[in-house]
Amino acid sequence: MEDHTFVVGQEFPDVKAFRNAIKEAAIAQHFELRIIKSDLIRYFAKCASEGCPWRIRAVKLPNVSTFTVRSLEGTHTCGRNAQNCHHQASVDWIVSFIEERLRNNTNYKPKDILHDIHQQYGITIPYKQAWRAKERGLAAIYGSSEEGYCLLPSYCEQIKRTNPGSVAQVLTTGADNRFQRLFISFFGSIYGFLNGCLPIVGLGGIQLKSKYLGTLLSATSFDADGGLFPLAFGVVDMENDESWMWFLSELQKALEMNTENMPQLTFLCDGQKGIVDAVKRKFPSSSHAVCLRHLSESIGKEFKNSRLVHLLCKAAYATTTIHFKEKMLEISEVSSAAAKWLQQFPPSRWALVYFEGTRYGHLSSNIDEFNKWILEARELPVIQVIERIHSKLMAEFQDRQMKSNSWFSVLAPSAEKRMIEAINHASAYQVLRSDEVEFEVLSPERSDIVNIGTHSCSCRGWQLYGIPCSHAVAALISCRKDVYAFTEKCFTVAGYREAYAETINPIPEKIGWRKLGEAPPMDDDDAQVVRPPKFRRPPGRPEKKRICVEEELNRQKHTVHCSRCNQTGHYKTTCKAETMKSIEQF
Repeated sequence: MEDHTFVVGQEFPDVKAFRNAIKEAAIAQHFELRIIKSDLIRYFAKCASEGCPWRIRAVKLPNVSTFTVRSLEGTHTCGRNAQNCHHQASVDWIVSFIEERLRNNTNYKPKDILHDIHQQYGITIPYKQAWRAKERGLAAIYGSSEEGYCLLPSYCEQIKRTNPGSVAQVLTTGADNRFQRLFISFFGSIYGFLNGCLPIVGLGGIQLKSKYLGTLLSATSFDADGGLFPLAFGVVDMENDESWMWFLSELQKALEMNTENMPQLTFLCDGQKGIVDAVKRKFPSSSHAVCLRHLSESIGKEFKNSRLVHLLCKAAYATTTIHFKEKMLEISEVSSAAAKWLQQFPPSRWALVYFEGTRYGHLSSNIDEFNKWILEARELPVIQVIERIHSKLMAEFQDRQMKSNSWFSVLAPSAEKRMIEAINHASAYQVLRSDEVEFEVLSPERSDIVNIGTHSCSCRGWQLYGIPCSHAVAALISCRKDVYAFTEKCFTVAGYREAYAETINPIPEKIGWRKLGEAPPMDDDDAQVVRPPKFRRPPGRPEKKRICVEEELNRQKHTVHCSRCNQTGHYKTTCKAETMKSIEQF
């Protein structure tokens, strides 16, 4: 059937196979069908074009499901010009065409469907039909959005059964049990964070695009090699101050259940007030910083100047107040408005030199890296999004366990590289010992004071990064100390292995949940059913953001400057000063 031709006596497994074949032939050969009779034992059809003699008749053979072509009359004289909105190109036919593509790429867009169908069959279908086919195809492969919410309680129970010590909780609202919030943290992630990761937590959210929308909230950290370490994640019907307070409350409970001494944490986020307030309330002894990536993107969008972004990063990573002030002065010289805009973010929240907590050189969170895990799954039902994260976690934990078995250094590769660089630089320094713990280290450029008792250096590199700087290394080598013994445990290979010591176990397929009957008994049967949120994605294409007239009037206008006369209100090209000067001379 590759050439889509029929012959008398040709057989098909059943009536469905024959119907699909005749439909495929009509689409490929660009003619419309008019079905005269179609049931389980016979099929009569002709070309829909007036005057075209083509006809086909097929029947079912006795005692078997096989269908065979009994007669085929005439040849097409219609010109076969059915290329726009072909009637046989139904939504179901499009679903069968795109099914395999959807399995491989859930981000397969309707415009790509239109392009592929036109390229293969030479026909044009409406965009709306392609969109409907994609929705129906996703539902057929991954289940409906409604089913996804309904299965959440069973899925949470399976997480706790297969991964003991994990936290998985779904929260509903109203008498009809509408979904409101979901929180999940695997025991492997909790244990790994508390025993092998840097005490840094990045917070952020990403919008989901399924039928009922929602937001995925997440908390991530860094392993000893600087890699992404997901700690906890959840889905909320709406991202607001209350949902962040609940998410961080659940995170606090999950950590406190697994440790007697809560580590001194540092939180990185976009500076959203709701997150900041929740961190202060649930983790009062922690430090909070604004993510540098978010800050640099914001200043870049606001002022459209890449040099400002570069200077901001230089100021943020400055290890001395003098260097920081120099870069801030350069920012004000480039744009006084940008310097004024930056005042809304205190340096103690984003600049390394003024930050009171410990960041180990990490000024940006890795939330964006985590969000990439589910970018292609954002249109799927919520349970598929969670399953995508679970599968990725399993693979990452296993891969990193195996990878670390080939490491024979004391520190993880990225930290070991930093240490070797420090040792190489230290060989050129002169060390003067003051007492048991204090040293003066002389280099060609400067002089620094090192205190190995307090793990500090006047260059501030040791304090800011947690790994001895080159001056500290020179001092430690001079008194025959082991430089690796003065490095934070969270940078060691042992710490890295501890972070991935607990495996993330697989979860049975949906079909096995009911067989195992692991769902806890409840007095009210309806309480087991989680219904989707009332809010759902509006039909049609999302509206473009329109500028409110009132906001436009109240918005401060950008002031332009003339480089010729140094006046405001016009550019050099529209400057009248030169014109007036010429007139006066004339």
